[in-house]
Amino acid sequence: MTEERPGAQRWVPPEADVDGLRAAAPGCRGCELWADATQVVFSTGSDRARVVLVGEQPGDREDREGKPFVGPAGRILDDALEAAGIDPSGVYVTNAVKHFRFQMRGKRRIHKTPGVAHVEACLPWLEAELAAVRPGVVVCLGATAARAVLGREVRVTAERGAPLSRPGPDGEVRVVVTTHPSAVVRLSGKPGFDEAFDALVADLRLAAP
Repeated sequence: MTEERPGAQRWVPPEADVDGLRAAAPGCRGCELWADATQVVFSTGSDRARVVLVGEQPGDREDREGKPFVGPAGRILDDALEAAGIDPSGVYVTNAVKHFRFQMRGKRRIHKTPGVAHVEACLPWLEAELAAVRPGVVVCLGATAARAVLGREVRVTAERGAPLSRPGPDGEVRVVVTTHPSAVVRLSGKPGFDEAFDALVADLRLAAP
């Protein structure tokens, strides 16, 4: 018999601002990922940002430092934002899943993609963040983020650059789907890196002011 996951809703304070959400998040037991992670990794950036960036989940370094996108993928993302005309300091950055899911390989913790159940369990946090920030556009970095934001399975290659939206407290919110910066990192020093980076920049320009 499969154990029912309680989901995060009971731990999400109603109508809280971002500071209130961030303060409550360490107590979440909405799925089992909290037990092995170092800490919850919530968000960074302006709580009045026009642009919200949603990634998949924290990586190993993010899990240790407690902030999203502090590793190589974060550096690529910052470079791409600047190239797209978006000030990295003026965006709100979060993840669909707030705890690091991994498997051990020797002494190394290797990223493991969150399951649908993890995305659904953590969704109340993301919905509360979007309600608090009230952005004009949400950028989904990868398929896991897009599933959380749009509520359905998304193929990034088929839907990047397409006009998408989701309901928001002030009406429809534009949604931009693009690849996760880690996919660009994996091409560093290899053929195709420049093309992948340029494609990420082109997608981010759709969210630029």
